Amino acid sequence: MKSTDTEFVGGPLDGRIIPIPLGPMYGVPKTYKVPVPAHGDTPARTLVYVRAKQLDGVRWFWRYEYDEAATARASG
Repeated sequence: MKSTDTEFVGGPLDGRIIPIPLGPMYGVPKTYKVPVPAHGDTPARTLVYVRAKQLDGVRWFWRYEYDEAATARASG
């Protein structure tokens, strides 16, 4: 399976570059959900990142930006 290194902006994964599996048309998914297990008194939750276009001169690529509202909805 092919993957591409994708930058994460905002939230707990800020600044990390993670390989994301590509879909059937070789694109990254519109949303990326990261399950975080419960630890001690902290309940389990799901972090939600949304795909955004990043420009670098004349070249563009995808990155994921943290969506706080969607994370609150997904975590219940």
